[in-house]
Amino acid sequence: MEELGVGRPSTYASIMETIQGRGYVWKKGSALVPSWNAFAVTTLLEQHFAELVDYDFTANLEGILDRISNGDANSVETLAEFYFGPMVDGARKDGLRDLVTERLPEIDAAAINTFLLGDDHNGMPVIAKPGKFGPYVQRGDDTASVPDSLPPADLTVAVALELLAMPKGGKPIGEDPETGLTVFVMSGRFGPYVQLGELEDDPDGKPRRASLFKTMDPYEVTLEQGLELLSFPKVLGADPETGKTIRAQNGKFGPYLTKGDEGDAEKPETRSLDSEEQLLAVTFENALALFAEPRRFGKRAPKPPLADLGVDPASGRPMLIKDGKFGPYVTDGETNASLRVGDVPETLSPERGAELLQARRDYIAENGGPVAKKAAKKATKKKATAKKSAKSRAKKPDLMTSRTVGAGQSKAAKKAAKRPNVVKSDSQILDPGL
Repeated sequence: MEELGVGRPSTYASIMETIQGRGYVWKKGSALVPSWNAFAVTTLLEQHFAELVDYDFTANLEGILDRISNGDANSVETLAEFYFGPMVDGARKDGLRDLVTERLPEIDAAAINTFLLGDDHNGMPVIAKPGKFGPYVQRGDDTASVPDSLPPADLTVAVALELLAMPKGGKPIGEDPETGLTVFVMSGRFGPYVQLGELEDDPDGKPRRASLFKTMDPYEVTLEQGLELLSFPKVLGADPETGKTIRAQNGKFGPYLTKGDEGDAEKPETRSLDSEEQLLAVTFENALALFAEPRRFGKRAPKPPLADLGVDPASGRPMLIKDGKFGPYVTDGETNASLRVGDVPETLSPERGAELLQARRDYIAENGGPVAKKAAKKATKKKATAKKSAKSRAKKPDLMTSRTVGAGQSKAAKKAAKRPNVVKSDSQILDPGL
């Protein structure tokens, strides 16, 4: 953003806060993952209001805001010019209001909110859409909810078909011997889960539910596994020193233990577990031992590599395949390269790993590299600022400069309108060279 002249360090925090608050991105660990709403808004702006999201327009607006801050421009007049347009022959026109009014009839909301994932084996298109109750996939008249935790980059045709194949009313896997109620495997916004009974079986219409472990296949879940999941949160016992109840449970951020009771003035003490499977094996004695240790903060131990590809012929360093925030990648300890579509970590050859690393090095070299780019930017910053200031003093900038009055859509808008809705992966969003 800084290199493109958009924003400045003092505004980046508020920008991050805004895009999260509007649901355009969500946090996955320390990374920001775009939502389907973000793709829809981006498509709308690029296809119908390209001049308003043009980098030059945004950078020009930064200069105008600086003039207002320095007292060289009037804020009310500037806003009036932006919204109603510049004064021409005693009347304001060609501002944002006219722009929206002119192009609103051209906008196809259904097309803006439709993203083609690909075709199934019969050639029928499979699409993704953001909806009122969350994103969903569609094939013909058949629809299925997309889990909120599933990044757009991970929603492939294969994943969409799995979601569509899930029984809409739930798949019965057996009967709970204690209650006599049927246990179902179902699919929802937060992923596959098991449910005890149906809505009408619970007085409040809220039957007991539990999410499946990430390692579980919804098509192969047994009754025994379903009942184990429904047993959480599970009481392990009472702390002999404090008398507080210790429970094991699964949460949004993974499995953990709690020590505390409802009505306590202070928050329950917690300890994280290493895996969901550990929930099934943890004992009261294990829990006491964990609570006896000081609470650990910071990062956990790094994950072991998925595969060892040997030595990279270019760098002479060992090549490893690791699992990262945006999926598997190959690294030699110095350069990281994301695996592409069709690359499988278990079967990736050393030659392919070396090829991906070299392609990544070439991309960095072509773009000057992170160090070179930063140094070049610092060297030219003062000159560029001085040149821009001189230009702004010579001529009053126009907020709608990038729009040609009476010419309809700009070239950028026409070019964007021809592009289909293409969903980029998270890696491509962060790095256009991937």
